[in-house]
Amino acid sequence: MLAQVTVVVPTIGRPSLDVLLDALAAAPGPRPAEIILVDDRPTGEPLRPERPGLPPVRVVRTGGGGPARARNLGWRTARTEWIAFLDDDVVTDRDWYSRLEQDLTGLAPDVAGSQGRVRVPLPEHRRPTDWERGTAGLATSSWITADLAYRRAALAAVGGFDERFPRAFREDSDLALRVMDTGSRLVRGERWITHPVRPADRWISVRVQAGNADDVLMRRLHGPDWRERADAALGRRPQHTAVTAAALAAVGLAAAGKPRAAALAATAWLAGTAEFAWRRIAPGPRTGTEVATMALTSTLIPPLATWHWLRGVVQHVGVARWRGLPDLVLFDRDGTLVHDYPYNGDPAWVRPVDGAKESLDRLRARGVRIGVVSNQSGVARGLITREQVDACMARLEELLGPFDTVQVCPHGPEDGCACRKPAPGMVKAACAELDVDPSRVVVVGDIGADVEAAAAAGARGILVPTPVTRREEVSAAPHVVATLPAAVDEVLGGHW
Repeated sequence: MLAQVTVVVPTIGRPSLDVLLDALAAAPGPRPAEIILVDDRPTGEPLRPERPGLPPVRVVRTGGGGPARARNLGWRTARTEWIAFLDDDVVTDRDWYSRLEQDLTGLAPDVAGSQGRVRVPLPEHRRPTDWERGTAGLATSSWITADLAYRRAALAAVGGFDERFPRAFREDSDLALRVMDTGSRLVRGERWITHPVRPADRWISVRVQAGNADDVLMRRLHGPDWRERADAALGRRPQHTAVTAAALAAVGLAAAGKPRAAALAATAWLAGTAEFAWRRIAPGPRTGTEVATMALTSTLIPPLATWHWLRGVVQHVGVARWRGLPDLVLFDRDGTLVHDYPYNGDPAWVRPVDGAKESLDRLRARGVRIGVVSNQSGVARGLITREQVDACMARLEELLGPFDTVQVCPHGPEDGCACRKPAPGMVKAACAELDVDPSRVVVVGDIGADVEAAAAAGARGILVPTPVTRREEVSAAPHVVATLPAAVDEVLGGHW
């Protein structure tokens, strides 16, 4: 079973990653197919994950796209049936591999994911701090990706994690709701991880208020009942809004020359702030440092929470459902990736269009598979040989990098085959070869036959016209862009 599992660990290179890798290396039992470490740092020295006992390890880099993008690159890079996500600041139990195998073996087809169980150790010699108590909430949270295994097909069906969630907050709940909206179930397994409380400075509770904007996005995407469905408590946002309103009222009334009313509003603000601070101080260790931190941050949190919530209200107006990236982008060759020299059989004349290499590399960097679908009727006409076609394709890969699939139709228009575009045969063959749903595929070409083949296969088509593209083909195409780089921009922007 574990041969069909890839472990994906997004990381920003924290020392805790070494602790996790040591635990995975020392654990007994069967091994998964591989571990993919997604380095989400913009820069930095290469990671050094090698150690005896680990399964094969690959490191891929996002360049700093955030946790949602990092996880997406991880699962898109993997090729196994199951993707087991772990955070880089957890420690797996010694029997984690065997427990994971037991959790995933024999699951019903409608089960799309299995969540592990989390323990958060708190200090035994004193009461926990506010930050420690907040971290302890992970032990009872639903669908957190600290340890959560998903079927790869389920991730592909919904486009993976929504990268509009810029931080490690709510992106996992959003994914879970979208997966369950397809009719699939998520279950809890019996494997365990430990999530230590990582060190944090005194302002951490202030910075995390930015997540209020993500709550607005959740409501816009999933409706007013999203908290109930995601098992997410409302918290104190209504109280924070009231306290902030009292502070603004006090300032406004004072400026308007109404000191008595301003004093009443100020008293309400002070009472609300004091109540909030005490709720955070009372259960804690009540050291001088902790009390001072709670007093300072309890003054700042209500207005910041309200500000970020209002920012989200403005930012997420009219937000659409996340589609993610396609699983596969297929390109026509002549006229799209390379300049069109009719019936070319000479590799020396394979000349990429401007921006082709950079555009394909951008897709590869995001984990999107790419391929070629090319009509080569010159073979049927006796103008070139199949060996010459293959030589030109090999030269294409030398210049533009590797392709995940290459489909060639050697037939002529009169042969009546099912593969020659605008027939869908090559698109369907590419999907079958890579086990990709055609609805998650984009076909980019320069003539109407390319987009017609896409439509016939159930894929999306993008037309990049050239001087040989007929006007009626441009008018009929559902999606037209001016250049190949612009087509890739559309794909990476989710506009496909």
